[in-house]
Amino acid sequence: MHRFFVPPSLCRGEIFDLPEGETHHALRVLRLERGAPIVVLDGAGQTIDAEIVETSRKAVTARVRARRSAAPPLCRVTLAQAIPKGKLMDAIVQKAAELGVARVIPVLSERVISQLDHDSAASKAEKWRQHALEAIKQCGTPWCPEISSPAPPRQVLDAADKPEISFIASLEPDSRPLGHHFRRFVQDRGRLPQTASVWIGPEGDFTKGETALVVASGAYPVTLGPLVLRCETAAIATLAILNHELQMAAETCR
Repeated sequence: MHRFFVPPSLCRGEIFDLPEGETHHALRVLRLERGAPIVVLDGAGQTIDAEIVETSRKAVTARVRARRSAAPPLCRVTLAQAIPKGKLMDAIVQKAAELGVARVIPVLSERVISQLDHDSAASKAEKWRQHALEAIKQCGTPWCPEISSPAPPRQVLDAADKPEISFIASLEPDSRPLGHHFRRFVQDRGRLPQTASVWIGPEGDFTKGETALVVASGAYPVTLGPLVLRCETAAIATLAILNHELQMAAETCR
């Protein structure tokens, strides 16, 4: 069934209109007509089964059949991702949304190739938000991650609430697997962390100073194995490992 995104403020009633972009997709791409069933995601945990009851050249009106509220994620995960070159950030945001992160912070590290001014940063952030929305429609999660404005590491650390556990992908020989630190947290606390963050560097990794800054904030350096991974692979791998640990620990803590 076709999925659409409608912000919570626009789908509170039993009858509502799809936003402009979703209307165009429904009418011009999918060519849906009156009576077609659709699924609406509000990005804030709600899934709506609906039916198209009216269409015009520029509007699609839907009626609610049923509403379902999803439980929030087991842990609110933030991905602090140094912005890679080209369009790699688009793919990272998409996969992060599919893997259930709550927030993506694009990081302007010293080795980021394209340093953004205020206007271009805002434009990039909006584009990444659209990629996140497309991702949740594809995978069916009703939770859409927040996409923050790009910022340097120190500003990210100063502005964000400190997570209960934090990891930074590292090539240093003394780094331990993510699961080692995660399971120790669960054993010590007897519960899952409520918040977590994952730091992934750009091509060439964070500088030693940047890594030291993040580690000094409490982040554990974690290894992803003996091979040097591309930054987009490292992001997906780390989030997938964290997801696995969360699911396994949730079963154990029940």
